[in-house]
Amino acid sequence: MELEVKNLAGEVTGTITVRDDVFGAKVNPALIHQVMVGQLANRRQGTVKTKTRAEVAGGGAKPRPQKHTGRARAGSIRSPIWRGGGVTFGPRPRSYRHNTPRQMRRGALLSTLSGKAQDGTLVVIEDFNLSEEKTKVVSQALSNLGVSPSVLLVADGASQEALRAARNIERLNMKPSRTISAIDMLSNRTVVMTVEAVRNAEATFGGRFERKPSANGGADANGVEAEAEMAGVEE
Repeated sequence: MELEVKNLAGEVTGTITVRDDVFGAKVNPALIHQVMVGQLANRRQGTVKTKTRAEVAGGGAKPRPQKHTGRARAGSIRSPIWRGGGVTFGPRPRSYRHNTPRQMRRGALLSTLSGKAQDGTLVVIEDFNLSEEKTKVVSQALSNLGVSPSVLLVADGASQEALRAARNIERLNMKPSRTISAIDMLSNRTVVMTVEAVRNAEATFGGRFERKPSANGGADANGVEAEAEMAGVEE
């Protein structure tokens, strides 16, 4: 498929032919949701904690006699039904870690990239070479491109001065192409990529995913040796 290429003045200067398996893949909402749930869960600290009745200070003495008061029985002022008491079944420190397979993460990223390309929220620019490394120049360039305030800028090949100039703009996020993820795509309304970033993304995420052979000399991800053994058994 082909995408338009613009300059920082917002003018269309040509087109770029991109790989269909990266920018024209079928969008899989279920896969995107599953991967995003895992990535958001991995960001959780898991340090929230409440105290049980055994951990709250005080409450060692029986607050009143067991009988002849006309009131309910009570053994501790730190009972969960008392004000200032412990918490029953409250949150405890735990790990929310999700181990999402790499092939699923890559598939979700390709789905979101393709979705951005198909709905017109992926903007390809020639480069990010500014006439002057100032924030107002970056702001004017984004205005020329007609992008919303929520922007992910993937500007491979840009100078550090240009990236520093863009750093002060609110809701403008920057990442190199090799580290982008599905959650980055969906957390920003518009994605702006340089031509170099597009090519790097194609080189990094394009093509069929294959695992490296295991170090112990066993069967690789394609299961060649395993298939050979099964064929021998069937014979």
